[in-house]
Formats: sequence, structure tokens, C-alpha cells
Amino acid sequence: MPASPMEGRMARLEGAYEQVSRRLTSIDSRFDGVDQRFDAVDRRFDAVDGRFDAVDRRFDAVDRKIETLDTKIGRHFMWMIGIVLTASLTSTGATIITIYLHH
Repeated sequence: MPASPMEGRMARLEGAYEQVSRRLTSIDSRFDGVDQRFDAVDRRFDAVDGRFDAVDRRFDAVDRKIETLDTKIGRHFMWMIGIVLTASLTSTGATIITIYLHH
């Protein structure tokens, strides 16, 4: 008779062990599902990062074009000022020479 209570206890422990094992397996599968979701979120963030990188490259290209345009405009402005000053001085000089020679 002493073996019978021991067998009952062992059977109950084995049942509890199987139940714990099933629960752990269930938890493992849930964690696998969570890991898959996090992987999907990571892929989405990587895609968004790629898009932001593309936008940054476009802005950099626009900045370079603006700098080039600014340089060209500055150069043309300096030429224009030089031409206007030269024409103005030439005109003023011609007027002074004409007045001086006229009197």
C-alpha cells in the first residue's frame, strides 16, 4: 500500500509538470509572435529611415544648387556694379571734359 500513495503523488506531479510544460510552450510561442511583430516594426522603421535619408540627400542636392546659384548671382552682381560704375565714371568724366573744353 505505501507504493499507491506515492504513485498518486507522482501522477499528480507528472500532470502538473505537463501543464507547466504546456504553459511554457504557449509562452514561448507568444514570445515568438511578439518577436515577429518587433521584427516587422524594425523593418518599417528601416524603411522610414531610408526615406528620410533620401529626403536628406535631396535637400543636400538643393542646398548645393542654391550655393552655386548664389555664387553665380554674386559674381554677376559684382560685374554689373563694375559696369555701372565704369559707365557712370566715364559719363561723368566726359561731361567734365566737355564742360572744361567748352569754356
